[in-house]
Amino acid sequence: MMNTPIYDFVRSYAASDISRFHMPGHKGVPLLGCEPLDITEIAGADELFEAEGIILESEKNAAALFGTAHSFYSTEGSTLAIKSMLSLVTAKARSEGKKPLIFAARNAHKAFIYACALLDLEVRWLYGNEAAHLCVCRISAEEVESALSAASEPPSALYLTSPDYLGNIADIEGIARVCHAYGVPLVVDNAHGAYLKFLTPSRHPIDLGADICCDSAHKTLPCLTGGAYLHISKNAEREYLESARETMAIFASTSPSYLILQSLDLCNRYMSEGYSERLATCADKLKHLKEKISALGFSVERTEPLKLVINTAKSGYSGVEFAEHLRLRKAEAEFADGEFVVLMATPETKDSDLDRLYSAIAEIKPKAPLSEEDLPLCAGEPSELSIREAVFAPSETVRADSAVGRVCGAPTVSCPPAVPIVVSGERITRSAAALLSRYGVEYIRVVK
Repeated sequence: MMNTPIYDFVRSYAASDISRFHMPGHKGVPLLGCEPLDITEIAGADELFEAEGIILESEKNAAALFGTAHSFYSTEGSTLAIKSMLSLVTAKARSEGKKPLIFAARNAHKAFIYACALLDLEVRWLYGNEAAHLCVCRISAEEVESALSAASEPPSALYLTSPDYLGNIADIEGIARVCHAYGVPLVVDNAHGAYLKFLTPSRHPIDLGADICCDSAHKTLPCLTGGAYLHISKNAEREYLESARETMAIFASTSPSYLILQSLDLCNRYMSEGYSERLATCADKLKHLKEKISALGFSVERTEPLKLVINTAKSGYSGVEFAEHLRLRKAEAEFADGEFVVLMATPETKDSDLDRLYSAIAEIKPKAPLSEEDLPLCAGEPSELSIREAVFAPSETVRADSAVGRVCGAPTVSCPPAVPIVVSGERITRSAAALLSRYGVEYIRVVK
């Protein structure tokens, strides 16, 4: 049985009847109920960003499970890991006095944009060959090869978001081969795919060739919200491993949540005890459910195993309408917009919940498809401002339909992670304004 050093220490402390003359201010007195287990960096509890005791021991357990050189804990989600990853892979360029350049698939989370602003990174966007939805940006190994071969000098890294919000998984293995042929590290935002490691065979980015990646444990594993990992590959630059913890400390709170750390710690044991089998069973159940929903006449997308994505527009409904129908029948979707509804399951999803979902969907009768003007994604039009300059410039909020010609201040997306319609520092075109209207964005932050 895998040990749980953080959880065991905190439980022992909570049971010790010690007088708490330290933070937090609740002193272990339960209001929510979890307070006795909520502590700070007292003696024996280790320190997340100077870990050498129980936290380091627990992280080593996670590294053994994920097959990494090391897996660092984050109690601030993948957002912290994304900032840290970008800082690590651009350190060499900064040390040489260069402004770092990142090649990135356009479907990047807002955290990526803000990290670029903080680190003053230049980004060359890759758009893929399909522009069906803001959440989709399918980048092929061939496109990466073309971009890298045409570059005057290699970028600091290639950055991908995979899986995307609609459950599409990139060709990590093929892209990694191309990147490494050009000496370019591959960075993957795998926030939605922590569980991919435990499929047979593994589809986790580290196993497929990524040098560094992040997982949001809380999205697909039984972990409290905010629990995440920064994974360093055994084949990655040694400097990443040596500098990761110090780099994370630059961007992180000095008060990490010990509730989340305990959750990550217990998750190690959970994953070490038959999780792959439970995951396979869940994936089979969801596959069967998808087949039943397809038989009702709905368009079910091909996705990664734990997502159920329905193109509701093809059945005459907006995703928002579809989700509201499910909500009234006590089934809450992860995401909905004008075209899709996204639902997520895990081995913790009960059979009764799957049955309830199917029954709710079976009440809906497919209609004629919704007709909507095809609006391809528009490439950003650069201005004289960098991402950093635009994010930190004085700005104001204006109606999106009157923003044509203005420079975007805050990045504008329909949901995270999605293709930003306009990125900070880009000029808002008429095509961009039309997309903003299409996806229900009424206001946008622009540079004064």
